[in-house]
Amino acid sequence: MQGAQRNSLRLLQWMMAASLALPIALFVFASTISYTSTNDIADREIERTLDVAHEHALKVFETIDRSLAEINEVVRGLPDDAIRAREPALHQRLKRLTDSLPQLKSAWIFDADGRSLVNSLVSPPPEQGFADRDYFLAHVDHSIGTFIGTPLTPRPPYQGARFFGVSRRRDSDDGRFIGVIQASVLPEYFESFYARIGSDPGSFFAIGRTDGTVLAHFPRLDRDLRLDPTGPVGQKIAAHPDHGLMTIDWASDGIERRIGYRRVAEYPIYVSAGLETSAIRARWYATIGQHLVFGVPATALLFLLLAFAFRRTQHLQAEAAARREAEEALKHSQRLEALGQLTGGVAHDFNNLLTVIRASVDLLNRPQLTEERRQRYVTAIADAVARAAKLTSQLLAFARRQTLKPEVFDVGERIRSLHDMLATLLGSAIEIAIRLPAEPCLVNADAGQFETALINMATNARDAMQGKGRITFAVQVATTVPDTLTHLVGSHGFVSVAVSDTGIGIPAARLGRIFEPFFTTKQVGHGTGLGLSQVFGFARQSGGEVTVMSEVGQGSTFSLYLPRVPPDLLPQRQAPNTAPALAGSGMSVLVVEDNIELANFAADGLTELGYSITLVDNATDALAELVVDADRFDVVFSDVVMPGMTGLDLAHAIGDRGIGVPVVLTTGYSEALAQEGRLGFELVQKPYSIEELSQVLYRAARLRRVRDGAAE
Repeated sequence: MQGAQRNSLRLLQWMMAASLALPIALFVFASTISYTSTNDIADREIERTLDVAHEHALKVFETIDRSLAEINEVVRGLPDDAIRAREPALHQRLKRLTDSLPQLKSAWIFDADGRSLVNSLVSPPPEQGFADRDYFLAHVDHSIGTFIGTPLTPRPPYQGARFFGVSRRRDSDDGRFIGVIQASVLPEYFESFYARIGSDPGSFFAIGRTDGTVLAHFPRLDRDLRLDPTGPVGQKIAAHPDHGLMTIDWASDGIERRIGYRRVAEYPIYVSAGLETSAIRARWYATIGQHLVFGVPATALLFLLLAFAFRRTQHLQAEAAARREAEEALKHSQRLEALGQLTGGVAHDFNNLLTVIRASVDLLNRPQLTEERRQRYVTAIADAVARAAKLTSQLLAFARRQTLKPEVFDVGERIRSLHDMLATLLGSAIEIAIRLPAEPCLVNADAGQFETALINMATNARDAMQGKGRITFAVQVATTVPDTLTHLVGSHGFVSVAVSDTGIGIPAARLGRIFEPFFTTKQVGHGTGLGLSQVFGFARQSGGEVTVMSEVGQGSTFSLYLPRVPPDLLPQRQAPNTAPALAGSGMSVLVVEDNIELANFAADGLTELGYSITLVDNATDALAELVVDADRFDVVFSDVVMPGMTGLDLAHAIGDRGIGVPVVLTTGYSEALAQEGRLGFELVQKPYSIEELSQVLYRAARLRRVRDGAAE
C-alpha cells in the first residue's frame, strides 16, 4: 500500500514535470516550424510584390521609349532652323505628352551643341546649354540606344523636383550626330506607386541602374545613393544577374532586409522589393504570441491543478497513514474480541457435544446395561460426533479451508429434491415457493455444502419470520453479478439462487456483520452463528459470492452466485452416502499417521476386517518402506498434515519414483488441498468411519489390480 502511495506521488511529480516540459518542447517545435513557414510566406510575398513592381517599371520605360521614338519620327530629317520655326506646335505636342504621362516631368529636343530647340516647359526656350548633362554626353560619340541617366537637380531658371533623364540620339540621314531627344522622369512617381503597394510594415522598394546608382527608393531618401558594384549587393547580383533573393544590411540605413531583385527586360535597370527582417520576425512573434496566449494559461492551469493534486494527495496519504494506524489499533482490539467470541462459541458448542459423549461413555460402562440402552448411548455418541464434524466443516467452509468435493449438478433439481426436507425443517406455518427456470442451470460445486448452505439460509429465514410466513427459492441465470465477480464472468456466466423471506428484515447497521462467524442476534442456545458464515465460505471457495438485500419490516433476500458450467454436461450421480464395510481378505495397507491414537484406531478397525496393516508415523519412513519392497503393499493410506514431509509430498514422491502403489489421503484440514484440490488422489475426510475407509481402500486397491491385469 505504501509503495503504491509512493508511486502515485512519484507519478504526480512526473506529470507536473511533463506538464511543463512537454508544452515547452511542443512550443519549440511549433516555433521552429512557424519560423520556417513565416520566412517562406515572406519570400512568396516579396516575389509577388516584385512581380508587380517589375511589371510597372517595364511598362513605364516602354511607354517613355515609345514616346521618344514618336518624337524622333516627328523631327526626323528636319534641320534645326525648321524645328525652331515649328517650335510653338512642337512645344504643345511635348506638353500634351508630359501631361498624359504622370511619370514625366518634361520632354526636350536638343541640337548638336546641347541647346534646347523645344521643351514642354517654356516656349520659346531660353538660350541655355545642357551639353554637360549625362543624358546628352552619352550619345555624342556613338549610338547607344536608350540611355537612362542619374538623378539630377533642375538647372535654373528651371525648378521643381529632381529627375533622371531617359534619352535617345538624333542622327542625320548620313548617320551624323545632330542632337538628343530626352524625357525627364520623376523618381517620386515610382516612390508614390511603391507607397501604395507597400502598405505592410517594413516594406522596401528600389529601382536603380546596373552600375549601382539608385534612381528611386522607398522609404524615400533625402540624398543620392550609389551601391558599390564590388560590395555584397553587387557580388550577389553578379552571381545571379537576372533575378534573386538575398538578405543584406541595406546601405542607405543599415537595416537588415530580405530583398528580391529583377532586371527590367533589356534596360540596364533593376527593380527591387523586400521586407525588413524585423518585420518578418514581428509576424513570427505575433504567431508565437497567439500560441502563448492560449498555451501559457492552459499550461499554468494544468501545472497548478497537478500541484494541487500533489499537495492534496500528500495530505490525503498523511491522513490515510494516521487512519491506518488508528484502524490497526482498532482491528487489533476487534481481533482480540473476535478471538474471544470465536473461542467462546466453539468451546460452548464442543463442550455440549463432549458432555453428551462423556455421559454416554459413563453410562456404557455401567454393569447390567440392557442392549436397548447400550444402543441408545452408542447412537448418542455417533450423533454428537456427527454434529461436531458438521461444526468443524462450517468453520472450515467460512475460512475457505474446507476440501470441497465438486461435482456437476442441476441447481433446480437439487432444490426440488430438498422440498420435502425443507418443509419438515421449516414447519407447516411457512409457505414454500420454488421458482425454477425451464433450462437446466448446471454448476460444478460440492453438492453437500450447497445443500447445507441452502438449509442454513432457509433456517435463517424461518427464524427471521418467527416460524410463520413465506419463503421463496428462485433459480435463474444471473443477468447481473456483484462487483467482486465482474472480472470473473466467463462465457457461461453465473447461476443465481435467491432465498427471499417475509420476515422482520435486517437493520442496516448489522448488514456488514451477518457473515461473521458466531455473530448472531438469537438467544443463547438458539443458534451458533455459523450458518451464514458457512454460506459465505462455501460461496467464496466455490468461486462465487453471496449478497443480501434487506429492509426492516420488508424481509430479506439472500442471493448465492455460483459459476455456471456448459449445459451439455450431464449431472453426475453420487454414490450412496452409506454402505457396509468391505472385508480386506488379506489386503496389505501401509498406514502413515503421526497421531498414535488415531493410527491405532484405524489399524484395529481394518485388522478386524481382515486387512494386513503396516503402521509408520511419518512420511519419510513410509517412503523408505516402499523403496525397499513396494510390491508387498496394495495401497498407502496417509494423513496429509504431518511434520516434515506431508502426505501430499509423499504421494508426489511415490509417483515421481514410478512406484505403482495407489495413495489414499485423509485430512480434516489442509490448506494445500483446499487451494489445489485433490490432485487426482482419493480423499477421506476426517472424521471418518471404518466402513467409509474400507470402501475407499478396497476401491483403490481393486483399481490397481485391474490396471495391473490389463498391463499383463
